[in-house]
Amino acid sequence: MKVSFSGFFNSAVTTIVLMVIYAGGLALATFIEKYHGTLAAKAMIYYSPLFFLLQFLLVVNFIALAIKKGLYKKKKWAGLITHLAFIVILFGALVSHLFGEEGIVHIREGESTNVMAVRTTQSTSFHTLPFTLELVKFNLHRYPGSSSPSSYESELLVHVDGKTRHERIYMNNVLDLKGYRFFQASFDADEQGTVLSVNRDVAGRNITYTGYIFLLIGLVLSLVTRNSRFMKLNRRLRELIDSNKKELTFLVLLCFSLTTNAQSKENPMIEAVQKFAVSTEHADKFGALPVQSSNGRMIPVNTFSSEILRKLHKSDKIGSLNSDQFLLSLLAMPDMWMRVPLIAISNSELAGFYNLTEGQSAYIEMFDSNGNYKLQEGVEGAYNKMPNERSRFDKDLLKLDEQVNIMHQLINGQMLNLFPKEDDPNHTWYASGDDLSVFAGKDSMFVSRVMDWYISEVQTALKSADWTKANEVLGMIATYQDAKSGTLIIDHEKLASEIKYNKQQVFRFTKIFYLILGGLLLVFSFVTLFKQRKWLQYTLKSLMLLVLAAFVYHMYGMGLRWYIGGYAPWSNSYETMVYVAWATVLAGILFGRRSSLTFALATLFGGIILFVSSLNWMDPEINPLVPVLKSPWLMIHVAVIVAAYGFFGISFLIGLTNLVLMNFGKGKPAKVIKARVGELSLVNEMSLWIGLTLMTIGTFLGAVWANESWGRYWGWDPKETWALITVVIYAIVLHMRMIKACKNAWALNMGSVIAFASVMMTFFGVNYLLSGMHSYGQNDNIHGIFIYLYIILAVVVLLGIRSYICFRKYRF
Repeated sequence: MKVSFSGFFNSAVTTIVLMVIYAGGLALATFIEKYHGTLAAKAMIYYSPLFFLLQFLLVVNFIALAIKKGLYKKKKWAGLITHLAFIVILFGALVSHLFGEEGIVHIREGESTNVMAVRTTQSTSFHTLPFTLELVKFNLHRYPGSSSPSSYESELLVHVDGKTRHERIYMNNVLDLKGYRFFQASFDADEQGTVLSVNRDVAGRNITYTGYIFLLIGLVLSLVTRNSRFMKLNRRLRELIDSNKKELTFLVLLCFSLTTNAQSKENPMIEAVQKFAVSTEHADKFGALPVQSSNGRMIPVNTFSSEILRKLHKSDKIGSLNSDQFLLSLLAMPDMWMRVPLIAISNSELAGFYNLTEGQSAYIEMFDSNGNYKLQEGVEGAYNKMPNERSRFDKDLLKLDEQVNIMHQLINGQMLNLFPKEDDPNHTWYASGDDLSVFAGKDSMFVSRVMDWYISEVQTALKSADWTKANEVLGMIATYQDAKSGTLIIDHEKLASEIKYNKQQVFRFTKIFYLILGGLLLVFSFVTLFKQRKWLQYTLKSLMLLVLAAFVYHMYGMGLRWYIGGYAPWSNSYETMVYVAWATVLAGILFGRRSSLTFALATLFGGIILFVSSLNWMDPEINPLVPVLKSPWLMIHVAVIVAAYGFFGISFLIGLTNLVLMNFGKGKPAKVIKARVGELSLVNEMSLWIGLTLMTIGTFLGAVWANESWGRYWGWDPKETWALITVVIYAIVLHMRMIKACKNAWALNMGSVIAFASVMMTFFGVNYLLSGMHSYGQNDNIHGIFIYLYIILAVVVLLGIRSYICFRKYRF
């Protein structure tokens, strides 16, 4: 029995089984939380005795395996330190769970308290603090002219040990006091009170942070020490490439093709309207005017018009008109544009139900012959439902209602906030159709009349083609803006950069470069495997240099967006996709010297990611950051964790390519294909190691950020839970080689393909299927992509079965 018992704990099979159960339990918990609440998930999974037992078994299993394999004697310090770090982290979490306290303190202005409410999974109790907090003032700062919070802070008097001191608490600025940490969590609706979250966990935090330091050291060592798995793979890859240079005689050419749908001929109504086109020169001047967006950000009209046209028409042009020409034409000829079918409708059922033109409908179609709004009853019914109860029809109806409202406001002179009110404490700007009674004297007269004057001159210019007068009035508006903007400084240089960013469409052209160059690289990479010609090598190098140029251009676009927004450009779904594409191509560049095929796949995949980011359900708008994201941790945490997605994407593509090649693993080409599969499999595993290292570091950097923002380093939020699941799943893929039956190329490559589903769930699925504190950049319109994911899953399963039958005995 003793042998059997010890054999169970020092078995690699036990390791994999425990990790699979652990990942499965975490995944189950996120769905329990969605349907039954956070407390139920914590009681049933996260804080259950069985879950604690599972984590204890994982610790025992590692210790037993380390002793069995003699890691200490073999001086495999990287593996020892990394796994020791996880043990320390788990121990720190246990200490936090047993002895830590989490609670809240609620204080009204002018009041004081020394009591905090401590929350547990069972109940709430009240503890007395060894000091008193008095709220002097709660300050809520909004973005100019917007209701969106920019920051909020609590000004406190702290009475402790017979002394009084002044303190300020705001997001990412913590008050440490006698082992207690206070964080700005929320505030009262009347903005006269504050809610502070409190955490007391000195021992647990110190132990956990020590584990994080060990983890960072261990993971870095795993990539650089000579006897690490990663460096051994690197040496084997170099040897394999050198030995295979003269053996290549045959390889199947793999083709990737991209198709695009031809645009249909423009609607006759649009063709008629665009005959009254505003001159490009004047439209550019109009587009350069500053305007205040609904979220308070100062943007050029060009950005505003682009966003409006994308929301209405799902395009950045309509016919031959650019967005500025469209907006000015709409303002000058609203009666005509109301009859133009420009409002995009993707739901044919919705169009049929309300008797609207399918595909694109006119604003006037939304009203019946009596002028009643057709959508009113349906919209009210959709809003009366809980968000999770709304059908696809309801969601599309609400989106159509938003489009109609945008059109209605534009026709009535609203939304285009061109006019600042001098000395307004909130720096609010107004549109000509707003209530302008807040203005007085000459300002009132100018603001109430100048837009009608300007539109009149535009109408005249459309007939005469003389834009002199319109230019003069436009200049008056610009002069008024500069004179009356007050303390809100208009950064014309930044506005000009934003116009440049809009017109250059960096990521659109980078996408095209990546797709074309990646496709050509893929073809020539395969050709060079069975034909060695100097001109082919020169062609490959030239293509690689062009990819590098496109990569630099990609970086330029990200840098320009960073400058315009004022923060690292990976705060929402669109920006993150652009960054993932960049990280994917970077991963290909790093492996390019070892494998031109990997370089080609990475470039092509970067183009595909940028293609996905350009789809209609991705919003490219630059938005102000919510308060919690105003932290240097945003740049560090997201940059590292999303870079991991790039390497996982490379592994996914290599794995998929190898599964295809394995289907030709018989007959004459078998030798060459096996050589290629072996070479690519080594690159695949190296990419997995880098990805897992970055993902692990990024996940626990996020835990540090959470501790500095919310007072706990791990709260089992669905996003962070799925990040941990992704770490565990990729760790399973890389540890499967310890099992003899899985020590083959098929298992590694199939694992790298299947594991990518966890990345997709972490990046997309959590925002769509679940909810939580990380829903800053979520999209509600990504349901269409799941159809493609299901198709890909079915293809992968069939491909995996077929390749296993053909290639299952090949080991590397």
